[in-house]
Amino acid sequence: MQTPTFTDVLQARRNIEQYLPRTPLSHYPALDELVGARVLIKHENHLPTGAFKVRGGVNLISRLSPDERARGVIAASTGNHGLSVAYAAQLFGVAANIVVPEGANAIKVASMRNYGAEVVFHGKDFDEARVYCETLALEKNMRYVHSGNEPLLIAGVATIALEILEDAPEVGTIFVPVGGGSGVAGACLVAKTINPRIKVIGVQAERAPAAYKSWQARKLLEDRMETEAEGLATRVAFELPQRILWNLLDDFVLVSEDEIRRAVILYIEKAQTLAEGGSAASLAAALKLRGTLSQQPLALVLSGGNVTIEQLRKMLTT
Repeated sequence: MQTPTFTDVLQARRNIEQYLPRTPLSHYPALDELVGARVLIKHENHLPTGAFKVRGGVNLISRLSPDERARGVIAASTGNHGLSVAYAAQLFGVAANIVVPEGANAIKVASMRNYGAEVVFHGKDFDEARVYCETLALEKNMRYVHSGNEPLLIAGVATIALEILEDAPEVGTIFVPVGGGSGVAGACLVAKTINPRIKVIGVQAERAPAAYKSWQARKLLEDRMETEAEGLATRVAFELPQRILWNLLDDFVLVSEDEIRRAVILYIEKAQTLAEGGSAASLAAALKLRGTLSQQPLALVLSGGNVTIEQLRKMLTT
């Protein structure tokens, strides 16, 4: 796995800009007051699939060889990666299978099927689904699309940070939610190329800290996975994103389930926008670090808005 370069990110932007809209970078004064700094929200929940990963899916599947397209693609996902692959596969006429854990987000599963993907349920969590998916990929001779160890996926989602810094070059810190780590790895590649003084901060759930602990230890670790925020729900760290983070990430923050729920509610109240639990983690971290941040503007990646009514009701009543 070759680490993607800034040139790869620029190529990814050319690949995806004809298929995906540029997402807004919005300012909400009510959030400034809470965080104690100027806050800009990158609305990845405005993309067609409701989440950031579609950037990577379009970039990767647009670059498949004729043989790979003919064989079809297969991926494991808690939701947004699978949506990304399903959307891009339909766009380019490629068959797609998505393996999801039992109890996966019903909205995301329905959307995958709407995009023409075959959905397979297996296992109690993402990592059990992933292991089964790898077996199926061999049995079916399909092109396996890993959710983190894919240079073209990372280059695709790195276009988020590219757009942020084009729209607001004064941004001093970028907060990015972390599940597998493709999004934060992409942000590091872009920010450190454009201006090495820009800080990139990854955010993971306290109850699923594998990527955080791997970054601290500088080796790949496995840990518990008990968070309700499925976008952050991984038990195993991924090699390619971690290699990038070990070299470029400035800081990593863990947030609690209560902090995540509060951030979801604040997005509704203060920004009139819907964020799923994992994507609200960046706001939760900014609130947690209030008083320690520089006075330069902050950019928070709101990575997705695919929350079910049941999940939202639980967050609002807990």
